[in-house]
Amino acid sequence: MGDVELWTVGVLALVGLVAGFIDAIAGGGGLLAVPALLIAGLDPVTALATNKLQSSFGSFSAATAYARARLIDWRAALPMAGAAFIGAIAGAMLVKIMPTYVLAAVMPVLLILVALYFMVSPSISFEGGVARISQRTFTCTIALGVGFYDGCFGPGTGSFFMIGFVTLLGLSIMRATAHTKLLNFASNFGGLLFFTFAGGVNVTIGLSMGIGQYIGAQLGARVAMRNGARIIRPLLVIVCCVMAVRLLLDPANPLRDFIMQGITFITGAL
Repeated sequence: MGDVELWTVGVLALVGLVAGFIDAIAGGGGLLAVPALLIAGLDPVTALATNKLQSSFGSFSAATAYARARLIDWRAALPMAGAAFIGAIAGAMLVKIMPTYVLAAVMPVLLILVALYFMVSPSISFEGGVARISQRTFTCTIALGVGFYDGCFGPGTGSFFMIGFVTLLGLSIMRATAHTKLLNFASNFGGLLFFTFAGGVNVTIGLSMGIGQYIGAQLGARVAMRNGARIIRPLLVIVCCVMAVRLLLDPANPLRDFIMQGITFITGAL
């Protein structure tokens, strides 16, 4: 456990519980987990690696809860999960040479667009819609690509899976949430395997938070299934906006300086 004290591990376990609850409904649990790990004293690489361990518990927990409710089409979902798993491993392997600053600049914009779509689209409901692409095409493009993104960067993965399931495969928001958790688990586990062999996972903290994640995800999935689109849709919009703001405020984000210069220019003109 290193220099991390027992009470810190307990607090991180509670953070994992809250993150798991939010993640099971709308994604974005990493917004709580990763900063908490950094505050606890873990270096960035160890924090990201440990986050993969604890979040795997949450996504697995949520996926099993939705599976028990018969919300997952296993025949269609398993190949997609396999593609997400492979994509995440590839993304984690290439994380050191990928231009992550480009992703950091693009992701806030995409998250805001996702939030706007779920906010204004009248077609997002409990019933679902019409598929625009085949399941095979989705597997080879969206599942693989978003899995790759999760392996090398991460924020917003669940939101991107969600909008893919809803807009491209025509799933209801409830079934889209269920399938998202399965693919999220697959990509989390793929990244975790890489980091396990490459080193950097704090097992004690990861398992402690993982227990919290598992419990929180069970509770979150029950709330989501009880309330359906009524709670998933607004929470998804909020999570996407918060993630976008969080990424834009990061000093390492290249868009931050551009935005600050724009604000300075506008205030100066006034």
